[in-house]
Amino acid sequence: MVTIKSEKEIKLMKEACKLTGLVYKEIEKIIKPGMSTIEIDKFADKIIRENGGIPAQKGYPSGMKGVPPFPATLCISINDEVIHGIPSKNKIIRDGDVVSIDLVVYKDGFNGDAARTFIVGEGSEEAKRLVDITKKAFFEGIKYAVKGNRIGDISHAIGEFVERNGYNVVREFQGHGIGREMHEDPGIPNYGKPGRGIRLEPGMTLAIEPMVIAGKRDIYQDYDGWTILTEDGSLSAHYENTILITEKEPEILTLV
Repeated sequence: MVTIKSEKEIKLMKEACKLTGLVYKEIEKIIKPGMSTIEIDKFADKIIRENGGIPAQKGYPSGMKGVPPFPATLCISINDEVIHGIPSKNKIIRDGDVVSIDLVVYKDGFNGDAARTFIVGEGSEEAKRLVDITKKAFFEGIKYAVKGNRIGDISHAIGEFVERNGYNVVREFQGHGIGREMHEDPGIPNYGKPGRGIRLEPGMTLAIEPMVIAGKRDIYQDYDGWTILTEDGSLSAHYENTILITEKEPEILTLV
């Protein structure tokens, strides 16, 4: 069921989203070659808790038999890792790495969800273009995130833009509604036909998240039960924000 948030609920949700955005601002200042991904994870965890939030992904169930809950605050995925990479003291960031980070903050009963991809050090031109197109795909999508349009209008705009630029979107994972729960209805694929899906209404809060692969769109799951990688070893990037549907233009809640 799709939830329409009240003014009070939106106000509370904005605080969770603001903290989510703040964490990325701080990560951007410290991320560098030679750091382990667990260092970044602990850094983010400290900021969240000092500001009255809870890392919502920590302990999130996998939904698969034999796979333990997600153990960390951040999903940190490097190069050919698409999403859900598990931070580790043994996973060291190298110069030129493409590092995608996904974070959900829970505060005052609501969630804020966002993802960013950083090129650490001197990245290749290929990596820079991939990250740029992934971010632009989000903004292409939210042009259609307005009252009266449909979910499919957003999905189509993202997929068409990505493919026009020579890349592929991940089809097995998608954006989603968000609020009191991390994942709510509706699902928001990064591809599809315009004019399909539910109609957008003011008060809807959505996490829109292009996941883009430089090569073929085939993916596979690592032995850890969480990490998703590109089948052909090509680079991947991820960009996400939580947005609010309003009477006019959409409001991006996780940009600070």
